[in-house]
Amino acid sequence: MTPADDLPITADASTMTHETRDLSAPSLVLRDPAVEPSEMVGHLVPPPQFAHATLEGYRPDPEHPTQQQAVDAVERFLAGAGGGGGGFFRKRKAAPVKPGLYLDGGFGVGKTHLLAALWHAHRGPKRFGTFIEYTALVGALGYQGAVEALRGSALLCIDEFELDDPGDTMIMSRLLGELVAGGTRVAATSNTPPNALGEGRFAAADFLREIQALADRFEILRIDGLDYRRRDAEGSAVVTAEAELGERMRSLGAQVADDGFEAVVRHLARVHPSKYSALVAGLDGVVLRDVVPLHDQAQALRFVALVDRLYDAQVPVLATGAPLDEVFAGGMLTGGYRKKYLRAISRLIALTSAAASR
Repeated sequence: MTPADDLPITADASTMTHETRDLSAPSLVLRDPAVEPSEMVGHLVPPPQFAHATLEGYRPDPEHPTQQQAVDAVERFLAGAGGGGGGFFRKRKAAPVKPGLYLDGGFGVGKTHLLAALWHAHRGPKRFGTFIEYTALVGALGYQGAVEALRGSALLCIDEFELDDPGDTMIMSRLLGELVAGGTRVAATSNTPPNALGEGRFAAADFLREIQALADRFEILRIDGLDYRRRDAEGSAVVTAEAELGERMRSLGAQVADDGFEAVVRHLARVHPSKYSALVAGLDGVVLRDVVPLHDQAQALRFVALVDRLYDAQVPVLATGAPLDEVFAGGMLTGGYRKKYLRAISRLIALTSAAASR
């Protein structure tokens, strides 16, 4: 990561005039959330978007049978754990299954929905978080403190498992090994730099090599299909005209953060990604003014993390300037993080379309 720009936060907030920005509105760059370790543990639950996710609510695409196979795999995993609560779980005979389930696939095929549905259906003590949230917990509590905080969980769900940082990956491998040895079952979804692992696809074998102690404990399921978000949204991010911005903001609600895009990008360097959920908490919408393409990889990856949290919380986005689906420039869409950027673009199209439809 590149160092944060040496600019005072108040300067970021004042880069817009009274004519272009309502200074009484909330602002992302004036937010610096403090998250206590105990809060971090308590927040290990599915995001609001998936607060009521069920397997019945997942709609497999008949043209992609791996989606139904993934549903079946989650059923087997639940039955093997004794975690099914009713419905078709009640009559299913439990069969021996591996203690780990790994859902691998492209963006927009419903992996997080399935992971959250599994979490909701499981009866025992459980945790749900992104890879970044778990590694942040280790940073806040120390390795042994994190083990103790998570020990006793019957199920650990890890969304967006990352292989970007070998150090973090090995810490998580060790953590999972210790928890699984104590009886915890693990379910995860992938979020991996595809070109680094071959042919633009996540390679399960490479993941298994990274977590050698767990290699024979995971059932790997590849989910194919098209990005479901594109079914209900336009093919490009919506750009809002300056003349329409005030009316659009009012249609979203009272708590709409209003900031310059570049000021937000700078601010993200000052806030740890594990706090991005708190950064957008309670907002009815976000305005990003004067969007410009990003050429710095570290800035782009931080923005991806923000987009993920905005999408989790279903916070609509209004933007002026360059279209947000064109924000990742300089060959980023052909590089090792291509999969992340494409997922972010898909989510930005959905979020800007949602804002425009209000």
